Amino acid sequence: MPKKLSNALTSLAVKSAKPGRHADGGGLHLLVKETGARSWVYRFMLKGKARDVGLGAASGPEAISLATARDKASALRLRVKSGVDPLAERDQNAAEALAAAQTAKIAGITFRAVADAHIAANEGSWRNAKHRQQWSNTLATYAYPVVGELPVAEIDTPHILQILEPIWKAKPETASRIRGRIETILDAAKARGYRNGENPARWRGHIAQILPARSRLTRGHHKAMPYDTVPAFVSALRARSAMAASALEFAIITAARTGEVLHAKWSEVDFDKAVWTIPAARMKAGKEHRVPLSPRAIEILETTKPLGKEWLFPADGGGALSTMAMTMLLRRMERDATVHGFRSAFRDWAAECTGYAHEVCEMALAHVIANKAEAAYRRGDMFDKRRRLMADWATYCSIP
Repeated sequence: MPKKLSNALTSLAVKSAKPGRHADGGGLHLLVKETGARSWVYRFMLKGKARDVGLGAASGPEAISLATARDKASALRLRVKSGVDPLAERDQNAAEALAAAQTAKIAGITFRAVADAHIAANEGSWRNAKHRQQWSNTLATYAYPVVGELPVAEIDTPHILQILEPIWKAKPETASRIRGRIETILDAAKARGYRNGENPARWRGHIAQILPARSRLTRGHHKAMPYDTVPAFVSALRARSAMAASALEFAIITAARTGEVLHAKWSEVDFDKAVWTIPAARMKAGKEHRVPLSPRAIEILETTKPLGKEWLFPADGGGALSTMAMTMLLRRMERDATVHGFRSAFRDWAAECTGYAHEVCEMALAHVIANKAEAAYRRGDMFDKRRRLMADWATYCSIP
C-alpha cells in the first residue's frame, strides 16, 4: 500500500516547481501553469467523484503561504468528512452575497425614480403633450406624497388604498386613471427586477374586491343638448363673430372631438375633395380618420382660411385656440351642455330621425369597433355613406 503524502512540499519547492500538479498530502495540491502562475487547490472525494476547490494564489501579490494553504485544506477536510460539499457551499455563499447586494441596491430604487424613468421612456409614443403632463401631474398630486420616496419593492396593497380611497368616490375618473398608471409602473419595476410578487394595484381579482367598480359610482357625464334644440343653438352661434363660435359650429356639424378641431391644420384639408383627414397621432383610437365636409363646413373654413394662419381656427395671437375657448362660449351663452355632448346629440338624432345603419353612425364618430371579429372583416370606412349622413346632419342643424 503506497505511503500517504504528508507535508511533501517546502516553501522553496513551491517557488521552483515546474508546470504541473504537485501534491502536498491530505488533498492539498500546488498547480503550476506554463505561464509560471501558481495556485493552491484542495481535491476531495464526495459521492464517488473527485472535485477541486481553489484556495488562492501561490505566487504574486495576493499569494498565500504554504502554511495557510495547509490550514485551509485541513478545515475543508473536516467539512467534507461531515458531509458538506465545499463547492456547493461556496456557490451558495456567493449567491447569498449577490442577493444581499441586489437587495441593498433595490432598496435605494424609489417609486418616483421608476415612474420618472417610465414616463421618459414612453412619452414619445403618447398622443399629445397634455397626456404626458397628466401622467406627471396626477402622480405628483396623489401618488408621490404616499409612495414617492418608498422603495418600489416595498409598495403593497395598503399603500395603494391609501392613495385611492380618499378620491375613489369623489373623483372616480381620476382615481381609476391613477390606479392604472401605478399598476403600469409597478409592472415595469417587476420587469426590471426591482420587485417580485403580484401587482398590488391590479384591478381584477384584487382591488376590485375592495373598492366598488366605477359603474356603481356616481359618475359625471358629458351633458348633451337635446338634438331638437341644436338648430336654434346653431342659429344663435352664427350671430356671433368670435372664432370660438365658428370652431364650435364646425365641431357640431362634423361631430368631431374638441381637440381634433382646435388642433386641425390646413394641411389636413382637401377642399377639392371636401375631406378633412385627421392624422392618427391626434385620434383617440390612434388611427387616421377621414371626415367628409358638408357644404356648410366648407363655408365655415372659407371664412377662416384668408387669415393665413397654420390652424383652421387660430387664436388672436396666431396659435391654436385654447381648449377652453368653446366651453367658455357655452357658458357665456348660458347653455347647460358640453362641447363633447354635441356628439351625443348627433348620435341621438341619427338613431331617432334617420335610417342610417348603426355602424355608419359609429364610424362617423370614429368609435372603435368593440367586436374584434367584426373589426377584422370591415376594411373600408363607409365614407360615401358617411358623407350623406354628415350632409343631412349639417342641413338639419341649419334649419331656422
